[in-house]
Amino acid sequence: MSGNLFTGAGYFLRGLTMLSEPGLRRFVIVPLMANIMLFSLMGWLLFEMISDFYDAALLTVPEWLQFLSWIITPLLWLVGGLMTGYISTFLVLMLTSPFHALLSEKVEEAVTGEPVPALDGVAAALLEVPRAFFREIRKVLYYLPMALGVLLITAIPVINAVAPLAWFLLGAWMMSLQFVDYPMDNHRLPFRDVRDACAARRLSTTGFGGAVAFFTGIPLLNLVVIPAAVIGATLLWCEELRQHR
Repeated sequence: MSGNLFTGAGYFLRGLTMLSEPGLRRFVIVPLMANIMLFSLMGWLLFEMISDFYDAALLTVPEWLQFLSWIITPLLWLVGGLMTGYISTFLVLMLTSPFHALLSEKVEEAVTGEPVPALDGVAAALLEVPRAFFREIRKVLYYLPMALGVLLITAIPVINAVAPLAWFLLGAWMMSLQFVDYPMDNHRLPFRDVRDACAARRLSTTGFGGAVAFFTGIPLLNLVVIPAAVIGATLLWCEELRQHR
């Protein structure tokens, strides 16, 4: 395997530092606002669901076990926060993909100094929504068989000890494919080429995807994960993957 895990993770961190650059700021704002609205809505719905579940669950717990609520409560809210972060991130990716493509285009032009023959403004990008939607569906279809395989491992005693690592590695791989797809799709490269390019620099792409997956699960910080990941993936494409297309 080629590449470097730490260099890969560094692309995401570099993406975070570039969020406020003047030439990129306007392409960051729309996905950020969409993420805030979705996260707030889902957070409210989750609060209502967990509150009802928690109250009902406590009624079934014997009084002498009530002390467990001190352990269960923070764990319940932690899991809820992580779920909210992951689901809202997925929905924002589906709804605001044209802006991600534009952001990736501007980053690549700034890094390479070469024009990207991609999208000419927001109006043209919006016309790409149907095609982008079906491309996102293809990623989901690619992910499902692997997820089912890891789920099977999770259900097998002894072997399931490696399940958490398997889930994390799968998440890292899919995050790298998800975001590297934006700069490569700007060049009208098929999803097969995205997989091949990421596989050619697997350590770098795993480090990048792992960093994205980790920060996606952190409440509030995950609000800026998507634009930072788009920028980071474009840097990864420009510096390591273009030669493998």
